[in-house]
Amino acid sequence: MGRFSKMHGLGNDFVVIDARTGPVAMTEARARAIADRHAGIGCDQLIMIGDAPDADVSMQIFNADGSEVEACGNATRCVPLFVGRDVTIRTKAGLLDAHLIDGGASVDMGAPRFEWDAIPLAYAMDTLTMPASWEDLPAPAAVNVGNPHIIFFVEDLDAVPVERLGPLIEQDPLFPQRVNVNFAQVVGDEHVRLIVWERGAGLTRACGTGACATAVAAIRRRIASGPVTVTLPGGDLVIDWKPGGSIQMTGPATHVFDGEADWSRF
Repeated sequence: MGRFSKMHGLGNDFVVIDARTGPVAMTEARARAIADRHAGIGCDQLIMIGDAPDADVSMQIFNADGSEVEACGNATRCVPLFVGRDVTIRTKAGLLDAHLIDGGASVDMGAPRFEWDAIPLAYAMDTLTMPASWEDLPAPAAVNVGNPHIIFFVEDLDAVPVERLGPLIEQDPLFPQRVNVNFAQVVGDEHVRLIVWERGAGLTRACGTGACATAVAAIRRRIASGPVTVTLPGGDLVIDWKPGGSIQMTGPATHVFDGEADWSRF
């Protein structure tokens, strides 16, 4: 039997496994089975916490479809709560610093990337106002914050058919590694509403890296100034970024319960 914790950040929920206490062989099929909300434990992402030679812990992230991804902002906030102290975390996206605060955590998410081949896109183009769009959506921006994001700033967020356009854009050939799709509405100089279709997970209540990418894009376009409060269906995150610097993300993290499972049955 292996132990796990169920955690969430603004309703974006995780099964967190401590692989430091014993190795757990994780495959795409096993991760998908664990994430299944009907036949498994159920989660948006499966998080594996391990040892790292250059950090306090490592974090490996699997989406609900079993695909491994580089970054997850909401899960990163859960790591210091899971470990019980401030930590440095080695991820595929780089080394992150996470600090406990009352009710959650604050995380240095590193510096965003804007080069077309860092997003990555299939070919060169401007990433601040991309010469591409879908149906009636405005020209988007693209930002890599450890994983790829595209951001559409719309006039009426509630009028966007997210569940239809999200998967269409996620799978577009323009994005060789697929993409997280962000639909945002600026409602004040320091306030943005956001809905995210997450690569490999679909529509989620919150996406931390999506909030980071959206705030950065809004600041770059000078339609918002930081720190930006990003309101997602699950609640608020505060994102602070200045051009040339790293992104600071602050928000809640919640431990729900602990459990045991026989991983060989998945």
